[in-house]
Amino acid sequence: MKLTTKEIMEIIPHRHPFLLVDTIEDMEPGVRAVGRKCVTYNEPFFAGHFPKEPIMPGVLQIEALAQVGAVAILSKPENKGKTAYFGAINNAKFKNKVVPGDVLTLEVEIIKEKGPVGVGKAVAKNQDGKITVMGEMTFMIG
Repeated sequence: MKLTTKEIMEIIPHRHPFLLVDTIEDMEPGVRAVGRKCVTYNEPFFAGHFPKEPIMPGVLQIEALAQVGAVAILSKPENKGKTAYFGAINNAKFKNKVVPGDVLTLEVEIIKEKGPVGVGKAVAKNQDGKITVMGEMTFMIG
């Protein structure tokens, strides 16, 4: 299942400039999702991070992954109209820089779910297949 930006915005509440996923390329609701983020020089954070060496902040890479995970979990019919909140981030590792021109593939697999709480295993890769960030995110459905 593929989703456009407009369809993503029907599932999660994020909007520009904080919507950090452009498309969902593949998804099994409640199980996994693969998103794409095309990183352009026009991203607002590049003005200050860093003016002479633009690098996408690691926390925003984590947020992009969280948004993909939120699309996966909120696509389940019983979660329609709800919001997914961060509960924790564990074992986050930043492996490579993300710079203007990169195209990130954002993969999240829901590995645990109990009631309104769950855990997603997340990894982002650049267009060369190099991991930029990985970790586990705990979420709560509210």
